[in-house]
Amino acid sequence: MGMSERTIFAPMTAAGRGAVTAVRLSGPATAAAIIALGGSLPRPRTASLRRLRDGTGEVLDEALVLWFPAPHSYTGEDAAELHLHGGRAVLEGVTEALLALGLRFAEPGAFSRRAFLNGRMDLLQAEAIGDLVMAETAGQRRQALRQMEGALGRVYEDWSNRLAGVLAHQEALIDFPDEDLPAEVEQALIRTIDILSAEIATHLADGRRGEKMREGLVFVIQGPPNAGKSTLLNALAGREVAIVSPLPGTTRDALEVQLVLGDAPVTLIDTAGLRETDDPVEAEGVRRACARAAQADLVLVLRSPDAPDERANAPESQAGVHTEDEPPRLTIMTKADLGGQPDGAEIVVSARTGLGMGELVERLSAIARAATARAGPPALTRQRHRSLLAEAQENLTRAVALDEPELRAEELRLALSALGGITGAIGVEALLDRIFGDFCIGK
Repeated sequence: MGMSERTIFAPMTAAGRGAVTAVRLSGPATAAAIIALGGSLPRPRTASLRRLRDGTGEVLDEALVLWFPAPHSYTGEDAAELHLHGGRAVLEGVTEALLALGLRFAEPGAFSRRAFLNGRMDLLQAEAIGDLVMAETAGQRRQALRQMEGALGRVYEDWSNRLAGVLAHQEALIDFPDEDLPAEVEQALIRTIDILSAEIATHLADGRRGEKMREGLVFVIQGPPNAGKSTLLNALAGREVAIVSPLPGTTRDALEVQLVLGDAPVTLIDTAGLRETDDPVEAEGVRRACARAAQADLVLVLRSPDAPDERANAPESQAGVHTEDEPPRLTIMTKADLGGQPDGAEIVVSARTGLGMGELVERLSAIARAATARAGPPALTRQRHRSLLAEAQENLTRAVALDEPELRAEELRLALSALGGITGAIGVEALLDRIFGDFCIGK
């Protein structure tokens, strides 16, 4: 029996004690299961109070039951929801009763996978549902909702339709070589391929804004020992995360806190003080600090009146060496309550008194917003999409460079296949386990 022919169930709500636990059912035996538990089917899409009983007639719960006949359900199959009281014993009793009726406990993502297979959504929308479930910021929520509503899928569908038209014209040029089709036909075909290739290239050159919103930004605090890195981390986090000590070398490993800045998720990392040292443990901490900074979206470079200049004390491999590939840097003078000159610092703060902290938070929020801001078409949100789009764009570039009609048509077919792999139109069976396996139970 195939997956789509079996009836599955799972809780939709998180494990633990609560007022209500919702259980979703989907599959051909859903109606029979509801009748066996509750005595009759409710009216479609209407919540009805039912006394649920197991096979022995014992009452399990008084619950709200909703019935969604196919195809008007989340999965496109017959489906139902049981809104139970939240006690663990209630859920265990209903679970045992459903298993006794031959239903199977659903794996993560099973319901959304069925919705995709039944044409209720494309892969982009299915992935967006997973993102929405995991969203922790307003920006992540808005991005997931826009993708779930099909905005990104419509962009790719338009490209696929136009590319299919180009391929049809190319096939006509191959199949009817003796028809003396005007040269303008092939010239128009090449122009359309060029336009499509340019549109995809522009879409790819988005600074990874969507992926940064989905996965979060990384801001690294860097500077010499005793520059106030740990104190600043604690102040921005609003709690004691790092140990603060006047002894240099206290922080040896990276400490991380999760913040929301400008509606974007940000991981703020405190690193070891930059200096030459004979201590192998501290030296490893400095090496890790430099490595994390090199991969960050922003480096907060700290200086303070009572700490040596970071540029003079950094390891030789880091001091004074900056390249175009490095992340942007924001120079901050800390411990403003001690006096001293800003010395080129963009922001002056005192974590102890709060001086400049509001300005710093606003500046960091503006940087986070700029790094994740949506502009133009919906943003790419996954490396899977980016890889397939890059593949399609490369196929189109090769197609334009080829003079042989048959070889050009093959490149166009490969580009169309890559676009179809994003939405699930073609060639995606191998992706399904990976995509839906990351979902929570009940989705």
